[in-house]
Amino acid sequence: MPRSSLSHNLAFAYALLVAYACLHPFAGWRESGLPLFDYLTAPWPKYFQIEDLVFNVLGYIPLGFIVAAGLPANWPALRIIVVTTLGTILFSFGLETVQHFLPSRVSSNIDLGANSAGGLIGAALGACCGRRLFAPQAGLARWRSEHFIGGHTGDVGLILLGLWLLTQLTPDSLLFGSGDIRRMLSIPPPLPFRPERFIAFEAALTACTIVAIGLFARCMMRTAAPWPILVLLALGIGAKTLAAATFFMPTDPLAWVTPGAEKGLIVGTGLLAAALLLPRVIQHAVAGTMLLAATALVNLMPENPYLSNGHTILSRGNFLNFHGLTQLVASIWPFVALAYLSALGLWRGEHLDNPRRL
Repeated sequence: MPRSSLSHNLAFAYALLVAYACLHPFAGWRESGLPLFDYLTAPWPKYFQIEDLVFNVLGYIPLGFIVAAGLPANWPALRIIVVTTLGTILFSFGLETVQHFLPSRVSSNIDLGANSAGGLIGAALGACCGRRLFAPQAGLARWRSEHFIGGHTGDVGLILLGLWLLTQLTPDSLLFGSGDIRRMLSIPPPLPFRPERFIAFEAALTACTIVAIGLFARCMMRTAAPWPILVLLALGIGAKTLAAATFFMPTDPLAWVTPGAEKGLIVGTGLLAAALLLPRVIQHAVAGTMLLAATALVNLMPENPYLSNGHTILSRGNFLNFHGLTQLVASIWPFVALAYLSALGLWRGEHLDNPRRL
């Protein structure tokens, strides 16, 4: 079995996400006229939001944790903490400096300090328990090798499933909705809004996505146990609930519970249970077909009418950066998932390297 580098791949993917969130929307690059590193000695700002400080600390804790977990196991804990913390500081310093050339962003020594603190906390946690979590034949690595295909193929698939969970943190999208290229390109809806049709489309979208995600995960699994799939779907619902509770004003954790979503959950769960009984090759074909169907539905449906029902989206601080990130990931996720299914050989049965464990 190919050796997994899950911690390295996770660190790289997470760093890319952080960089995108910090540099979004990548428009209007120009020289501000101020000294490049003037922000390092700037005084404490007159207007400051504690939420931004907390967001910056929390955003770098996972990065520090994953980087520390991926460093050589024979390094002492203090060395791992120092190297990881310095790495996250340099990474944050580079991003804050690049923000100097973006008129929509403000380089901040407070953000740099908060990011550094988050990297330090994550490094300490990673040095204490992260190495055991990712160590070969132990912890997460052992569980991963027992239940999922090996090597970079399996790592990329697991990262894609994690990114799918990230897409559910977009509060203004429908339950399990992703692949909305129309909104990203500012194309008007092709169909007018009609309540009955919208409910039917939303139910079909939810059902198709449940089948697609469930079978996508099954494509990567070595065993037929359904509980990882159920946990994944439950986490998706939890992420959507958290987004509604955190980013809606007024808060409404169950804003995603709509007539179409309820019907889609019931129908999709039944269809997924039946699809899990199909031969593996057919499951792969159905996963791709359902991904395509769900993406087509997202782009055919009119704008989400539930947002106008007394809800507004939080629009201050670092949420705008995070919202831009989740929208981008949600828009391109189905297309990357389809490319993964085909290009990495899952269509051809690469995962059948050990039929006795399927």
